[in-house]
Amino acid sequence: MKLLVAWTLSLCVAAPLLSAGAARKLAFERSGAVWVANFDGTNAKKIAAGVRPDLSPDGTRLAFNTESAEGKPFERRIAVTELATGRVSIFGSLPSNNAFGPKWSPDGKKLLFEIMDSENWQLGVANADGSEFHYLKIPGVTVGLFNPGCWAPDGRSVYTQDLTSVYQIGLDGVVLKKWEVSKIIAGGDMSSESSLAVSPDGATLLLEAEMGDEDPGRKNWDGPPPAIWSFNLATGVAARMTPPKFFAWQPRWTGPGEFVFVSQAENERQPSIYVAPIANLKARKLLVKNANMPSVSR
Repeated sequence: MKLLVAWTLSLCVAAPLLSAGAARKLAFERSGAVWVANFDGTNAKKIAAGVRPDLSPDGTRLAFNTESAEGKPFERRIAVTELATGRVSIFGSLPSNNAFGPKWSPDGKKLLFEIMDSENWQLGVANADGSEFHYLKIPGVTVGLFNPGCWAPDGRSVYTQDLTSVYQIGLDGVVLKKWEVSKIIAGGDMSSESSLAVSPDGATLLLEAEMGDEDPGRKNWDGPPPAIWSFNLATGVAARMTPPKFFAWQPRWTGPGEFVFVSQAENERQPSIYVAPIANLKARKLLVKNANMPSVSR
């Protein structure tokens, strides 16, 4: 039974941005709006008011979250815009008015997101047009999951985390693998914001962690310092990629051996997006200043 439909409206959308088969794109969040630019950060354009952008693999569509205006009842909806036309579809009939963090499947046919049921955060999956919504509930997990994580490269499973463990879950809800965070990341924890990103070959998971045992050493920083770890899914061994005092988070693979991430230096008031080889963080290049939540098309 279909629990989800999509409807269309004008959502402060900018003029059409690109056509099918366009060059690789970078999406990001800035000042309560979602933006799309060339991969190198040039030709940036604001697409709509919203947060949590995620580009489809072919770079022609952008999924993101709408948020209710101040003074109105709280709502967060999943939205998809076609960048060539500016047409926006909002998933208006989910069984909850609080759905968050859409992530495209590798084939661009489905979206994974987190959704609040009557008690807990759960994972939800729907077609890209909003049809055929279903919960991705995990037997034996009752506290709810906190992060939509990412899809496996073959689209047959997803990775997620619930603060204490990282899971690989089949689309039928069966837990394929499970790792305890405390055994993966020495001295680190995960929050509801901690992201996951799996490599194109499915061998390595990038983990965003909060290093609670470390002093951030910054007057204007609230909370533990963030760090990015690389986790070998075959061996179960993790290695820290970012050194102490180098604050980095929100890793996303751009291809074999390369990733984008968000970082903020001590003297900066806003974070920025960088790209770097996995093996050489010092070779990083600035892509977009004053931005976060990066997403890259293929």
